[in-house]
Amino acid sequence: GRLILASAGLALCVGVVAVGVRVYGALRPGDLFAAPAVPANLPRLDRAAPPLELVDQTGEVVTLERFRGRPVLLTFAYAHCETVCPLLVRDVVAAQAQLRETDPERAPIALVVTLDPWRDTPSRLPAIADAWGLGDDAHLLGGEIADVEATLDAWGVGRWRDTRTGEVTHPALVSVLDREGRIAFAVNGGVASLVELVRRL
Repeated sequence: GRLILASAGLALCVGVVAVGVRVYGALRPGDLFAAPAVPANLPRLDRAAPPLELVDQTGEVVTLERFRGRPVLLTFAYAHCETVCPLLVRDVVAAQAQLRETDPERAPIALVVTLDPWRDTPSRLPAIADAWGLGDDAHLLGGEIADVEATLDAWGVGRWRDTRTGEVTHPALVSVLDREGRIAFAVNGGVASLVELVRRL
């Protein structure tokens, strides 16, 4: 009886693993981390965007006013992050590229504000932007520590920095700004979600 029970249990485990492998094989790599589609009734925030004036990877001072008339995808990340940040930046860049190809009139500007001005210094921004695949319409923003910290505070970005390792604990968040520079939506990323929300503007 024990032998029969053990055999049945083993068969069940093999079956579950086989199904899991088949499901995993059917997914594209990004699907495992993709955010679910946004609900049709997701409320629009319609909040004034806090001030932003930082230096980008070209050394130019960037403000939100510069992009009036175009949607903006804005997120917060840092180069040494190996978990959520690469996914967030990838989602923003992919959504931007998809809209540029399928709906060029709605193609957004992408802004990534560093969470780690201690290490993501202005001199390092070009290399980081290149590693993240940021194109001409994407800006990696940093600057003096006090300026970046003031910007993060103004945007209400909760974070905690380990002074021993430099690692930053932070939420995964992308703000979708409308053509008037107001925050229309805020979500946790996901290419399909970001594309859909830009199209709702």
